[in-house]
Amino acid sequence: MERRMFLCWLKTVLVLVFVCSFAFTAAAQNYYPADVGNTWVLEDADVEERRTYSLEGPETISGTEVITLKIEIEELSTGELVDTDKYFLTVGTEAIKLHRTVFEEAAIGGTVTADFPTPATFFPLHLALGDKWQIVADAEVKLNLGLEIGGKSTTHLEVVGFEDLETPAGTFHNCAKVELALTFSAGFINVESTTYQWLAPDVGPVQYQDSDGLIFKLVNTNLPTEPDPHDVNADRAVDILDLTFVAARLGEMDAEADVTGDGIVNILDLVRIAQNFGN
Repeated sequence: MERRMFLCWLKTVLVLVFVCSFAFTAAAQNYYPADVGNTWVLEDADVEERRTYSLEGPETISGTEVITLKIEIEELSTGELVDTDKYFLTVGTEAIKLHRTVFEEAAIGGTVTADFPTPATFFPLHLALGDKWQIVADAEVKLNLGLEIGGKSTTHLEVVGFEDLETPAGTFHNCAKVELALTFSAGFINVESTTYQWLAPDVGPVQYQDSDGLIFKLVNTNLPTEPDPHDVNADRAVDILDLTFVAARLGEMDAEADVTGDGIVNILDLVRIAQNFGN
């Protein structure tokens, strides 16, 4: 009788967890947390350059409230800002949308601006291997000499892999590797480049490779990077896989599966995992 009651209780918990897993999938797979105040600092191995990502705002552009992703590239030996890129964004349920870009480029001695009357997809919130999208823009180049040139920019983006990465800020699993292939032409200016951005689930940018092959790794962020104790399979998401991990060890003394710390893996550990789905 007691065994039958236990199995009924377990069945109820499992059904609840399966329902929760569908409700919280989006939260567990957010590869670019876009809350105002989020910051990420990446540096190259020789600590010569720093890339600082920060989300600021909100502000209103053409009647739309947007937030700003600002990426500053700093030469550490001199403290000089080499480039400042600004992306004006809105966040939807499926993707971050791009409304305007403003790039202050020291290499060309000017500013490149592009507006998107129809917002483009900046990054989907949920990424899968082989996902592809593109950003096409008519750009305006203003050189410091006073010259203005119209140009065209196309960036093809593709998720080309998922990797585990070690950085000074910690180890991150299941990071999406996104290839960005850019072509840009404006008058006498022609640029082609391929860069790579790695995004960790629920953390965001953790590694970047520029067109010269220089790699920047995350050294600091104000987002939590410590592992969740309920993420027993260490994939940075509390989901059905963690529940399966614990369920397979019911009745055992397994420190990894015993999330309540009471010395035995039991129904309480399953309930605790279910309560933390989506973290």
